[in-house]
Amino acid sequence: MFHLDEYVGLPETHPASFCKYLQERFIDKVGIGEVHLLSGTDDPARVMKKIGEQLQRAPIDVAFVGVGENGHLAFNDPPADFDTQEPYAIVTLDEPCRRQQLNEGWFPTLEDVPKQAISMTISQMLKATEILCIVPDARKASAVKNCFEATVSPMAPASALQNHANTTVYLDAASSSMLSPKSFVQQTK
Repeated sequence: MFHLDEYVGLPETHPASFCKYLQERFIDKVGIGEVHLLSGTDDPARVMKKIGEQLQRAPIDVAFVGVGENGHLAFNDPPADFDTQEPYAIVTLDEPCRRQQLNEGWFPTLEDVPKQAISMTISQMLKATEILCIVPDARKASAVKNCFEATVSPMAPASALQNHANTTVYLDAASSSMLSPKSFVQQTK
């Protein structure tokens, strides 16, 4: 299992650490044999190099992703870099992304939300054989509309999923509330 993203500078013991989240809610419960987690406290360049090299040797069968309120995919905020072929990048989190993290209750103030993260790149995610994208909640309805009804654009990073031949997007009634009826027809490429 390869980790999608982690805040730069955030220890694994912090409640908002994605390492902590994955370990407690997924890895420990499922018993995955080999995991490659991104350390938020180690040197980001070293972390990206090490995990990126391991990722290059292991084809990804399934990528589990979500869409942020600003349309981000992993922590690739708009405008996302669709061109890099590196497996991971250091990204600067925009204010809407940081506000989402604050509003979800992970941090006491906006200033406490880290400003950078290590994120798997869009091009790397699109190399997965299959992508499952799960997007619940009304606060993501606008991003869902922008990413899945408009043209593919770095300003709507998750729109890149339109270019993947084997992506399934799961929405609830709230997150799909702004989609036009034609969007509910199963699309195949």
